[in-house]
Amino acid sequence: MSVFPPTFAEDVINHDVRSQFDAFLDEHRRALYESLDGLTEEQARRSLVPSRTTLLGLLKHATFVEKVWFDEAISCRSRSEIGIPATPDESFILEDTDTIASIQQAHREACEASRLAASALGLDELVLGNRRGPLPLRWVYLHMLRELAQHCGHADILREQVTSR
Repeated sequence: MSVFPPTFAEDVINHDVRSQFDAFLDEHRRALYESLDGLTEEQARRSLVPSRTTLLGLLKHATFVEKVWFDEAISCRSRSEIGIPATPDESFILEDTDTIASIQQAHREACEASRLAASALGLDELVLGNRRGPLPLRWVYLHMLRELAQHCGHADILREQVTSR
């Protein structure tokens, strides 16, 4: 049983714009989440680039991004109130207690909370809690799609490197 809603292929029959945004967003969420499947804890933490980017760190960062765009931006709560780092760079830092299971669980919960927070809003409604100022929810969706697509590409490359060694 999947932890995410139906795949894009299953949802593509519904042609309204919101359903399309949700389907694409969930496809990217799922791809990043599943990039850790079958890896050891060491492989998930392996650092192969000069930055803090690791496969486990990417999913931890994606969890941060969910909370920034669907909690902070919509609820107007501060990052400290939400319990997330002040900067994106800090969101890649892995604690000794971070595991594949714990980060995947946090990501699942953040995605569920994101879906719930956005469900009552229309795509043209403004969210007021972003540091850039008021933005339409549509902008949030597009930003999230861009961000997650980029990180899915990073994960593909890192996973290929990790599993070929």
